[in-house]
Amino acid sequence: MEFRRDLLQMIAPTQPEPGCLAFHVFESLAELRVFAIHSEWTDETAFECHAQLPHAVRFLKAAEQLLT
Repeated sequence: MEFRRDLLQMIAPTQPEPGCLAFHVFESLAELRVFAIHSEWTDETAFECHAQLPHAVRFLKAAEQLLT
């Protein structure tokens, strides 16, 4: 599944970002294709910076196309 792959590829580049306290991806064992992201940031500015980075922009564009 493309979305799962793309989501998991977000972990490695996101965790070491400045201001990232935690970034975890969860996949439901009970329901296929149900995912959750839990992230913690030092502040809104750190999160906004993350959202502008190439890997985050790429993921959001892919998610828009893959999700219904």
